[in-house]
Amino acid sequence: MVNLDLGVLTLKELQQLQKDVGKAISTYEDRHMAEARAKLEAMAKEMGYSLSELLSPGGKKVRAPATAKYRHPENPAITWSGRGRKPQWFAEYVNAGKEPKDLAV
Repeated sequence: MVNLDLGVLTLKELQQLQKDVGKAISTYEDRHMAEARAKLEAMAKEMGYSLSELLSPGGKKVRAPATAKYRHPENPAITWSGRGRKPQWFAEYVNAGKEPKDLAV
């Protein structure tokens, strides 16, 4: 480690030293991370995988969007699958004494 006598440096020199140290720390962290990534990629390749394959969320299953079961009585573009919270238009229709089966797609 370099021994510097900080007491003899001017304010401007100390500020420049501070900037230089910050930059050195940042580049050190970048280099260290790149080395770690290279080691991990080499280990993954050695086992027959790519690092992106191992890190991608392959365990989650993707569900298909739910199919519409009910259609708005006035605007057929608005639908509801019957899952989750009831839309206001559906609740109003049922509360008016009408049958949900009348809205079935």
